[in-house]
Amino acid sequence: MRAQREVWGQTLANLAREDERVLVIDGDLATSTRADLVADQAPGSFIQAGIAEQNMVGMAFGLTTMGYRPWLSSFSVFLTHRCLDQTRMLVSQTKAPVRFAAAYSGLLNGSSGKTHQDLTDIAIMRSMPHMTVLAPADEVEAEAVIRWAADHDGPVYVRLARDAVPPVFEESYAFRPGEPRLVNDGDDVTIISTGVQTARVRESVRLLAEQGVSARLVHLATIKPVDERALIAFVAAAPLVVTVEEHSVIGGLGGLVSEILAPLADAPPLERIGLADGWSESAPNGFLLDKYGLAPEKVAAKIVDLLGEHKTRTLQ
Repeated sequence: MRAQREVWGQTLANLAREDERVLVIDGDLATSTRADLVADQAPGSFIQAGIAEQNMVGMAFGLTTMGYRPWLSSFSVFLTHRCLDQTRMLVSQTKAPVRFAAAYSGLLNGSSGKTHQDLTDIAIMRSMPHMTVLAPADEVEAEAVIRWAADHDGPVYVRLARDAVPPVFEESYAFRPGEPRLVNDGDDVTIISTGVQTARVRESVRLLAEQGVSARLVHLATIKPVDERALIAFVAAAPLVVTVEEHSVIGGLGGLVSEILAPLADAPPLERIGLADGWSESAPNGFLLDKYGLAPEKVAAKIVDLLGEHKTRTLQ
């Protein structure tokens, strides 16, 4: 297994050697984000900006006016919070093709301290006009997403995880923006997940099967824009829909699915699993997944409880 940050660094190094327009602007975190692979293999395509994310956005915008295809490399919390105004004014309003490689996203950065965790990035970036928001599930999808983003003529935010996860897709996988992907089919509940949480939910589906629960798992790599009709087709006949995300339940995947289903007269009931409205904490990854209910066993148990509650309400 390869971590998404490794995949991003090597893919960008390969692209930079092929195309001199590809540049990486780093915020003094190259050894963590693996932008150092670009610095080592294509040094002419690497710019070290230091701890100056606001300036990085300005630099990237200026470079797009000269025909370059820049990527910004830093932790997601710095790209989404520290330079939000610059992103709004220079990238979103102009539709500049700046690509945000948001490393160390989500909950599992406890060793870096809770100040480095970002649990609201999807909510922030999907509310930004003209911004494409992508959250690949594994190393295979990460490379496909990165190569697509490198050619996309507009701003893109790519959510990348620090650690490797079990593979979800085969090497033959082809990324199609906006398309929901069926990972597992089932009848009792439809689960929608995104990013590397999908790999963990896939294990939850296996645990549910051992308990006699048949679960459909749908993966959304594209948070924005999403093919709403395709997503509705996946959930239309579901007795219960559950979203699972390594993100706040406010404004993220659960919010997106709620917005899509709300206008439907016969929308299925929806439950959201994610982090509640509050701050996380510094701790080992396993502890955090368990505490916040995102470990495979915790997700499976929660879904069993939700199915029981839903059945009780139906019978009343």
